[in-house]
Amino acid sequence: MSFSLTSILIVPKKLTDKDKNVIQMSAQLCKQLQLNQHSELNISIGRKTIPAIVQTEDLPEHTIHVSEDFMESFYLPIHPIKFQAMVLPEGQTLKLGPVAALLTDSIENKHTGPKFRSIHLFCEELQQGFSENGGFFYVFSYEQFLSQGYYCEDGKWTAAQLPVPDVIYNRIHSRAREYKKDFKHFREKVAQLLIPFFNDRFLSKWEVYEHLKSEKSLDSYLPETKLFSKEHFYDLAQKHHTLFLKPIHGSQGRNIFKVTRTPDSLYTFETSLKSLAAKKGGPFSLDELYQQIKPFIHDRIYIIQQGIPLLSYQSALMDFRVLCHQNLDNGWRVTSTVARIAANQEFVSNLARGGTLTRPLNALRTCISDNKSIEVLAQMKELALETASILNRNSRGIIGELGIDIGVDHDGKPWLIEVNSKPSKNFEDGLTKIRPSAKAIIQFCTILAFDTAVIKEEI
Repeated sequence: MSFSLTSILIVPKKLTDKDKNVIQMSAQLCKQLQLNQHSELNISIGRKTIPAIVQTEDLPEHTIHVSEDFMESFYLPIHPIKFQAMVLPEGQTLKLGPVAALLTDSIENKHTGPKFRSIHLFCEELQQGFSENGGFFYVFSYEQFLSQGYYCEDGKWTAAQLPVPDVIYNRIHSRAREYKKDFKHFREKVAQLLIPFFNDRFLSKWEVYEHLKSEKSLDSYLPETKLFSKEHFYDLAQKHHTLFLKPIHGSQGRNIFKVTRTPDSLYTFETSLKSLAAKKGGPFSLDELYQQIKPFIHDRIYIIQQGIPLLSYQSALMDFRVLCHQNLDNGWRVTSTVARIAANQEFVSNLARGGTLTRPLNALRTCISDNKSIEVLAQMKELALETASILNRNSRGIIGELGIDIGVDHDGKPWLIEVNSKPSKNFEDGLTKIRPSAKAIIQFCTILAFDTAVIKEEI
């Protein structure tokens, strides 16, 4: 980010008709923004620009008064809004923003108002963060794009027609929706409007593996992985003690098989598949095992992943979720790290399957020394940052955040287990009102909004 921003509070006032396109500010702010009194100035909010006349008044330093008509012209609610601002000199335009919109398919309209299910509290966090940092935030569904969204005022979410956003944060929960024709039409419209759209899609497990495998620096941290076929299954089952079979588009620990080889070269399996009444089976010969599993995989694409003997927490499976976000310099930073502890009798640690969270150092110290725990945690963070950087460089679309799952073996070596492009918002400790992940998203939206405005100015 090579530009500086100024925080400005926009306050609507009842002005006369002749003053409805006047914006009033202090002489000091006018000078700071390098504007001339009574000069014409374009005001840009979202994707709309309106001409205005600058008028200096005795006002607080970072406050601008505008008419209520002015706010309505931008489809903004009639109440004070704090924005970040910069002047685009070529078009003599005052850009106010960001207008950031979160896209979801989880809007429930109850009698108490709209609810956004698993991300409702996170949306409230973002709303508070934008109001404090500067910006206008709302939530919408793609079916109502440009016609209706939900903004929060006095703790209540209200439906209204709202500004075209500067940036869209994709929190669609369903992979299937991303392939629907109406969603593709929505994406085409967003592209035509040149709106930055980040975390634009789910990443497949195979796509992630191929990107990471191409980088020699990560080779030793990746469990051996192949696309499911009879040949690959037989090969890896005889090569490794444990295998995991995962759908490439799976999430939340669903539809996974764990295959274990017994000392007498027979095989047992466990599964999280809902449609299978018996969650465990065996022992089987390799041929029998394949015949047991193949009908449930059917025509879905699965990967086969080498099972790594990992450190456990009080005999329960344990891994670590490292949450990473893009920062100001197009680099990455770790915003949260937690240990995930699997529920009793579960072979996956996902919260959706009863897993629980604890602090990573506390978990590691139950298995290894204090000094080694600190060293391993630092290695996990370094591995996560390198993983995020590689995927950001090699994947199409804009990636703003990644949830990276890492396991630690008995030698203290970290292994990359999985990467999530739409990580759950239930992984942080919640001790602060606005968590680091929310602050990082607000910062990223601000960067994208003003970067785009500068680029458009230069074209």
